[in-house]
Amino acid sequence: MDYENRSMMLAGLENWVIGKCDQWRDHYEANYSEKFDEYYRLWRGIWDPSDKMRDSERSRLISPALQQAVESAVAEVEEATFGRGVWFDIKDDLGDQNPVDVQQLRQQLSEDFAKTQVRKSVAECVLNAAIFGTGMGELVLEEKKEMRPATQPVLDGAMAAFGVMETDRYVVRLRPVLPQNFLIDPVATSIEEAMGVAIDEYVPRHHILNGIETGIYRNIDVENTYTDTDLEPDKQLVMYDEDKVRLTKYYGLIPSELYIEAIAEGLSEEEVEDLDKPTTEYIEAIVVLANGGQLLKVEANPYMMQDRPVVAFPWDVVPGRFWGRGICEKGYNAQKALDTELRARIDALALTVHPMLAVDASRLPRGAKMEIRPGKTILTNGNPAEILQPFKFGSLDQVSFTQARDLQTMVQMATGSIDAAGIPGSINGDSTAAGISMSLGAIIKRHKRTLINFQEAFLLPFVEKAAYRYMQFDPELYPVQDYKFVASSSLGIIAREYEVTQLVQLLQTMSPDSPMYPMLIESIVDNMNLSNREQIIEGLRQANQPNPQEEQMQQQQMQAQMAQQQAQLDLYNAQATEAMSRARKNAAETGLTAYEAETDRLKVLTTNLEPGDQDEKEFERRVKLAELLLKERSIASDEAIVSKQMRENNQ
Repeated sequence: MDYENRSMMLAGLENWVIGKCDQWRDHYEANYSEKFDEYYRLWRGIWDPSDKMRDSERSRLISPALQQAVESAVAEVEEATFGRGVWFDIKDDLGDQNPVDVQQLRQQLSEDFAKTQVRKSVAECVLNAAIFGTGMGELVLEEKKEMRPATQPVLDGAMAAFGVMETDRYVVRLRPVLPQNFLIDPVATSIEEAMGVAIDEYVPRHHILNGIETGIYRNIDVENTYTDTDLEPDKQLVMYDEDKVRLTKYYGLIPSELYIEAIAEGLSEEEVEDLDKPTTEYIEAIVVLANGGQLLKVEANPYMMQDRPVVAFPWDVVPGRFWGRGICEKGYNAQKALDTELRARIDALALTVHPMLAVDASRLPRGAKMEIRPGKTILTNGNPAEILQPFKFGSLDQVSFTQARDLQTMVQMATGSIDAAGIPGSINGDSTAAGISMSLGAIIKRHKRTLINFQEAFLLPFVEKAAYRYMQFDPELYPVQDYKFVASSSLGIIAREYEVTQLVQLLQTMSPDSPMYPMLIESIVDNMNLSNREQIIEGLRQANQPNPQEEQMQQQQMQAQMAQQQAQLDLYNAQATEAMSRARKNAAETGLTAYEAETDRLKVLTTNLEPGDQDEKEFERRVKLAELLLKERSIASDEAIVSKQMRENNQ
């Protein structure tokens, strides 16, 4: 019986869950299934008959432009997240500021994430987001046996192994989920606001049997039912159809009445009365079904934060929709046009290089096969030039090459990727330094937007949910505290190289003596992908830290220099004072000499005058005035000298 029709014969909780899943799958198949299949093919470079644009098309080429865009974008997010080693951090609450417990929790959580290969799983979720527009992952809580050598002390304090010690503990694993296996309420835009989500997929039968043996699932008879290849990761492959069971895991709200009916199955009336009955219409629960109707598990949400064990993020947000917009959707139209252009060029090139041949069949030997290959001998009954005639199609137009480059540029513009064979400035047609800088700046902004979506909607919720599960199920290693989790993602490859270029340019304009110079050097090294980056940074910091002994010696030398400079300054001041005194005295004396010379000149002028001259009286008057002025100047000069000497003595 078909999975879709099976819900018609079910009752209770199974019917309710299957009915919801059927509705959500119908919505997915009507709006997203076909598009996602084509995005997957274009990323893989797989040709399909639906790609054929004309009947005469023979080439099956798929351009790698979209593949390059996806890989470039995914590499940027991975480098920004994991490039520095530490990809998350933990901060303590305000009430407890003890850094020891935070450090221990961070180290323990990092070790457990490494054991469960969380980085690999996160990278796969990011790849799914780039291809399909949305990346999803399921948090799986598993009980594992940890095995390590058991030791005991021997002579001289040494330790020797005497066996193996097994320890049972819970671990949290992140499992990527493909879009064809994920169902969600169509009216929801996030996991938490949806009525529920479901993971619908085929799993090996022994996984179900192992869950029954360990008590995770109910003890029921589960058969192989492989009927739907649409749930497989790669629909182009011939799938192995043995030992597979369709498993549907529902996380979300279910009617409380149906929940009570399901858990009360097989219980007595007294046991049913003792059950804790929900007081609300709906209850948050986990329901697991096999083959579309066999109830394997039903329980109220067992996690202390009452969260759902699923995380998802959109590559680019589509307003009002859960499903996002990925790299393949952005570059789809340009990719299809580019593929059509390339296939047409290859078909035309085949006709140009290997043209068709017209043959006079009546003049060929009986049974002759017209196959063209190098070195082949063709027998004809007559002149071959008259019997065989190739069709000339001319040469391939070079304009097609330019068109292909333009279409490739369109793919880059649509996806925000950078062609590995070109320069960023070619995106907007400007190859100058300013054009390259503007292009890189725009690309970096687009990557940062995706990185923010990834951090806020996927990375931090996953770290929080995983930490809370460890606190709940392994409190010895993870003491319960109120922690704040922070993503440590930074710049990606392109952004980091761009920042290094800007820092180097700024460094060239600055003197080595500037206090900003060591900071710029440290920033440049910090943005480089060096294996010993941390050691270099630490060496730079130590080199820039002052030495106390050197500082003391420098201070003593500076004090001695200042004392010497002060003594020299005092000497210079004394010499200057003495020189000024002499200068003033000389100036006064020089002034007197000038007045005496003027008086002598007037006397000479007077003696040369003849008696009775009309100017004689005037000259005599002038001489008397000059002599009086000379006396006054001499007296004033003497007083000034005496006053100055008295002031100097008083000082």
